[in-house]
Amino acid sequence: MKVLFAASEAYPFAMSGGLADVAGALPKALRNRFVGCRVVLPLYGTISEEMRSKMKFITHITVPVAWRRQYCGVFEAHINGVIYYLLDNQYYFKRDTLYGHYDDAERFAFFSRAVLEILPHIDFIPDVIHCNDWQTAMIPVYKDRYYHDGIYQNIKTVFTIHNIQYQGKYGYELMKDVLGLGDESAHIVEYEDCVNLMKGGIECADRVTTVSRTYAEEILTPWFSHGLDEILKIRQFKLSGIVNGIDTDVYNPETDPLIYKAFSMNDISGKAVNKAELQKEMGLPERADVPVIGIVSRLVGHKGFDLVKAVFEDMLKADVQFAILGSGEWEFETFFYDMKEKYPDKVGLRLGFVPQLAHRIYAGADIFLMPSKSEPCGLAQMVALRYGTIPIVRETGGLKDTIQDSGDGEGNGFTFATYNAHDMLEAVWRALAGYSDAEGWKTLCLRAMNCDNSWKRSAGEYLKIYKELMA
Repeated sequence: MKVLFAASEAYPFAMSGGLADVAGALPKALRNRFVGCRVVLPLYGTISEEMRSKMKFITHITVPVAWRRQYCGVFEAHINGVIYYLLDNQYYFKRDTLYGHYDDAERFAFFSRAVLEILPHIDFIPDVIHCNDWQTAMIPVYKDRYYHDGIYQNIKTVFTIHNIQYQGKYGYELMKDVLGLGDESAHIVEYEDCVNLMKGGIECADRVTTVSRTYAEEILTPWFSHGLDEILKIRQFKLSGIVNGIDTDVYNPETDPLIYKAFSMNDISGKAVNKAELQKEMGLPERADVPVIGIVSRLVGHKGFDLVKAVFEDMLKADVQFAILGSGEWEFETFFYDMKEKYPDKVGLRLGFVPQLAHRIYAGADIFLMPSKSEPCGLAQMVALRYGTIPIVRETGGLKDTIQDSGDGEGNGFTFATYNAHDMLEAVWRALAGYSDAEGWKTLCLRAMNCDNSWKRSAGEYLKIYKELMA
């Protein structure tokens, strides 16, 4: 079986969020299951010289963009057993950032068309093209409209929604001059008085997936769907949810070079060393008896920080410390900075994102707080489990699918259901009470570390979908 994984970003070339982690890890897991999986992404100007040195030029073609044709260079790289194709057009992709440009619709319409156009020029004809988020949503549309014969005849498409909030919505004026769709095809991407690229991907893909079972149910309701619930209800017969995994080679407390001291389930003593060193790095008093609550996140409202802000000083009345890493909205950055100044012995803060420090918080904290308003899947809670750090999460999306409350003595974290600050606070109190029982907490940490959130399981579920399509 051959799968071409199309994404707008992929580790280790270009990264802005969780999609890059998925595009870096899932193809590798599929190859371990003897699937010939390759990845295609844009050749951005931000890709480092080190990574460029691993690429070789294959060929160049021209790609139709509405009524004109644009240059596309095709480069190939072999990384960790996976073949990557990087598509070059400096006008579209030599930018300082991956997204947020006035012509993003045209940039990714070009990329989507190019993914199909390169197939006769590379030694790889896929059985399935696996598309991801709105940036690749036009691949199933173009395949459905224009690519039926020859090598394209038996190719199937899978479209994965990583975050339905970002749909690629634009004005009607793009229909012909950017997307190249005639009047007979316009209805595919028309939705609620605009062009909606994600809607087109949902309509035309052979299967639609999203990144957790609960999120697949949630997006059928107006509260979570950002307007696409009616389309998804109509197409529910081809919708399924598959929980993402994490790269257990990158996040491995036994081998992680970014943490202070390695540890394992057989010898968890190194976690105490990581905690002490984390306290030192974050400017907190070194106290083994005080629970450290870690936060690694974008500091934005939908991540639940309005809840945290509402009861933060209530939490600080307990004997507890916080290690916070992130950046985002001014309101929350300012709030946490003020808290750090007011409570320097209880609040450690680093604004921005430092990957090395993120690993150290996962390894050194006792508790990990993630009270999201919505979370399609979430990776941080699974990483925290890997390092024996106990998550407190709200029961939404992938958080609900991966974290079960330990109140019955069987779970791996602490959860709350209602989006309410005091419900979150009650979960925090329960976690702190659990921490006070040293032996019980150690058992919980080992149970967390024993959770299997690798891509092995998720890859098997994707493989099942591919086989169903081929059958």
